[in-house]
Amino acid sequence: MPSRNTLVRSMHDVGLAAWFGGSLMGAVGLNGAAAQARSSAEGLKLASIGWWRWLPVELVAIIIHGIGGAGLIASNKERLKNQAESRTNTAVKLGVTVAAGATTVVSGVLGKIIDDRSSEGAEGITEPAPNATEGLATAQRVQKVLQWITPVLTLVMIVLGAQQGEQQRPVKGLFETTLRNFRR
Repeated sequence: MPSRNTLVRSMHDVGLAAWFGGSLMGAVGLNGAAAQARSSAEGLKLASIGWWRWLPVELVAIIIHGIGGAGLIASNKERLKNQAESRTNTAVKLGVTVAAGATTVVSGVLGKIIDDRSSEGAEGITEPAPNATEGLATAQRVQKVLQWITPVLTLVMIVLGAQQGEQQRPVKGLFETTLRNFRR
């Protein structure tokens, strides 16, 4: 009889939902709105303020997601041992999670560079001015790409999580599963 993992599954899913939603809203809403500021320097500063206010929530969301994910792995160790497709999904999802974590960290570092140089102004939040210093221009160009990669990676994690849920359905019956495992 399957056991319930409501707490760790909720931590996993709610943390991921906040990570995905926050990164997507930041790219679309926050950066888009800040680009409408009276001056480009003000827009950069407003975007930075918004992202720094979101940072503690995002960190908590990522930690909660990680704790929930570790809890799910621990509670599903037998299934992972016996189902190759579950092991593959878990390995891929772990790799995507690490990549999303890396893009989130790099985005934070770039955000700090952009914030520190916000007085220089820009064409947009992620578009450097023609006379921008190389440090600001590089940070903005990379951030322009990363602001979309993090939501895409977290969306892939959501899809992989849905696939994992489908993999938990019983396979035709206990007797057939046991017989198949015995034949190996």
